Amino acid sequence: MAKRIMGLLAVVLVLGLVLSGCGPGSQGIQGEQGEPAGEEERPLQIGISQIDEHPALDAASQGFMDGLIELGYEEGKDVEFIFKSAQGDIDSCRTIAEMFKESKVDLVLAVATPNAQAAANVITDIPIVITAVTDPVVAGLAESLERPGGNISGTTDMNPVEEQVALVKRFLPEAKTLGIMYNAGEDNSVVQVDITREAAPKYGLEIVEATVTNKSEVNQAALSLVERVDAIYVPTDNTVAAAISAVVKVANPAGVPVFGSERAHVEQGGLATFGIDYYLLGKQTAQVAHEILQGKNPGEIPIEGSRDLKLIINKKAAAELNLTISQELLTEADEILE
Repeated sequence: MAKRIMGLLAVVLVLGLVLSGCGPGSQGIQGEQGEPAGEEERPLQIGISQIDEHPALDAASQGFMDGLIELGYEEGKDVEFIFKSAQGDIDSCRTIAEMFKESKVDLVLAVATPNAQAAANVITDIPIVITAVTDPVVAGLAESLERPGGNISGTTDMNPVEEQVALVKRFLPEAKTLGIMYNAGEDNSVVQVDITREAAPKYGLEIVEATVTNKSEVNQAALSLVERVDAIYVPTDNTVAAAISAVVKVANPAGVPVFGSERAHVEQGGLATFGIDYYLLGKQTAQVAHEILQGKNPGEIPIEGSRDLKLIINKKAAAELNLTISQELLTEADEILE
């Protein structure tokens, strides 16, 4: 009887070892790198914080996402994009930053200066990639463009402002006054306006300023300018960009050309720009994010300017303005919108 009991105990012991994975501490059938079969790592979570929804910033965000996908990140499998717009509200920028910090995303893309400032003030332990930020140093986001420090890198949309002012005179040699519309509460805009003030006298232009605090004021600001200027220049100001069509609807019928600082301004009825393609800038930013996701310290990655400035002319706007464009400018154009 004792032998039979001992035999049964041995069988039970063997079965127990088999069912428990054939060894102490085993957790079942294992997958690669010790992960249980059937369990997959969650995708990288990238929070996208955008100050408002308008064509330039939308293009930057889309270019960023497309850029990462082209670099081999499969959406839904390798990466998940969590998009949040502040709808032009500065307080919402901080709320979005706090949301991303709380949910512990893997990386934050901050699109435009207010969102980048809010993210930098709230988030210190998650990499932040910025784009559509005109002057990261003045905005307090970087120690320098060459070595930003901290947890931030990305791209700047600093415009070739003087070249854009010079472009006005190439289209309108007789122009004497240049209106400029911007939100004085946006650091990025103030920087560009300062450059415009300095550059304008070199080209015989007097600057006439119109400031706004929100999108609803843009139409009235445009009306205030068209009787006093020969042309209007719009920097990469988020408030005005979100209502650029209102500027065009007032200016073109009055015979006042609108010169933009980026592609979307021209697509929506502006006459011309020598400026940034935000979609390409977004793709450029994706490369920075990729380096960070591969383990590089963001504070050691230089913040880059756009590599793709283009002269874009809107012939339809010229026709509406009864303006003849020189063949020289048409030949130089990188793109002509019909």
